[in-house]
Amino acid sequence: MELMKDPVTISTGVTYERKNVEKWFYTYKKKTCPATMQAIHSFDMTPNHTLKRLILAWQNGKSQSNSSSSFSNKHDELVSLLNTIESSPFKVSSLKKLKSIVEVGDHDVKDDFKTCGGVEILVRIIQQILIESSDFVTFRACEEALSLLIKLPFVLEEEETIKILLQPGCMKSMAIMLQRGSADARFCTVSIFQRITKADCNWNIVIEDQGIEFFKSLLEILSDEICSKASSCALQVLIDILEKSKKSRLKAIEAGAICTLIEILPDSNKSKCEKIMYLIKLLCECADGRMGFIEHGLGIAVISKKILNISNIATKIGAKILSLICNSNPTEKVLEDMLMYGAVKKLVTLLHIGGSSSTKDRVLKIFKLHGDKWKKNPCFPYELKNYLGLGSDSF
Repeated sequence: MELMKDPVTISTGVTYERKNVEKWFYTYKKKTCPATMQAIHSFDMTPNHTLKRLILAWQNGKSQSNSSSSFSNKHDELVSLLNTIESSPFKVSSLKKLKSIVEVGDHDVKDDFKTCGGVEILVRIIQQILIESSDFVTFRACEEALSLLIKLPFVLEEEETIKILLQPGCMKSMAIMLQRGSADARFCTVSIFQRITKADCNWNIVIEDQGIEFFKSLLEILSDEICSKASSCALQVLIDILEKSKKSRLKAIEAGAICTLIEILPDSNKSKCEKIMYLIKLLCECADGRMGFIEHGLGIAVISKKILNISNIATKIGAKILSLICNSNPTEKVLEDMLMYGAVKKLVTLLHIGGSSSTKDRVLKIFKLHGDKWKKNPCFPYELKNYLGLGSDSF
C-alpha cells in the first residue's frame, strides 16, 4: 500500500516498484512473477511512465487540497483571535499566537491578516499607551503589537495601511515606545518609521508632542553599535525629518545632534558617512548648527579627513559644510584649525580639478574671504601661496 517512486513493468505485464522487484529477482534469486507466480524467462524491466505521471498528479492534487485546508484553518484561527483580542485580558498571549501564525504563514496569510482588519486592531492596541501609559500589561501589549506589525509587508501602494499608521494617535504612541520601550520594541518602532518616511508623513505631530526627547531617542539609536539595522533606520528617519523642516533642525540641534553626528562619523562606512555628513550640512544651514559645529572642537578635523578620502559625494558635502562655516564670520581658531588639520590643503587640491563646478566656486569664495589670513601663518605651504597668488591681488 505504499506509493511507487520508480514503477517498472516486467514481461508478465505487471508493474512493481523497481528496487523491490530487483530484490525479488537478484537477492532472492526468484524466477517467477511475484503476483501471478508465472515463470519468468526475461528479466527486462520497462519504466511505466504513465503510472508515474498519474502518481505525481495525484500527489500534487492532494498537496493543493491540504494547502487549501491549512489556509482555511489559519483564516478561522486569525478571525477568532482578532474578534476577541481587544476584549481579552490576555492580549499579550493572543498577540504572540497571532505573530506565530503570521511568521510561519506565506504572503496569502499576511494579506488575509490585513484584509481581516488586523492592522487597525494592532494600531488600536498600540494607541492604548496614550491612555494607560503606566499600566504594565498595556505597555507589554503595545510592544508585542509592534513586533507583529513589523512582520507585515506594506508598501506605499498600500495606501490604507500607510494611512492607518500615519494617524496622529498611532504616530504619538510609537514615539513614546521609541523612548520608553525595550530594545526590541525600539527597533520595531524605528523600522516602521523608516518604512513610512517616503510617504507624506507629518512629523510635526510627533515633534510638537514629544519635543527634543524624540530626537534624543533617535540619536541614541543612531549611536547604537550593537544593532546596525536600527542605527541605519534612525539615520534615514532623521534625514526625512530634517529635510522637510528647518524648525525640526533647531530641535535636533538642541537635542545634541551635532555632537552625536561628529562623534560617530569617523568610524562610519561609506554610505553611512555620506548620510551623516549630509545631516551635518543640513544642521549647519542654521546659525545654531554652525555654532554647535564650531564649539565641538573636532568638527573641522573630522570633516577635513573625509574630504577626498571617501567619495565624490562626501567631498562635495564636506566642501559645502566648510563653506557654510567660512561664510559666517568664523573665529581665528576655526581658520587655524582648517590650516592645521589639512582642510586648506584639500581645498586647494579641489581647485586643481578641471572644469567648473559649484564646489570649486565655493572653494574660491572661501579663499577670497580668508586667504590673506592663512598666508601669514608659518604652517601655510609656500608653494600654495604661489599657486593661489596670495602674494598679489589676484583674488
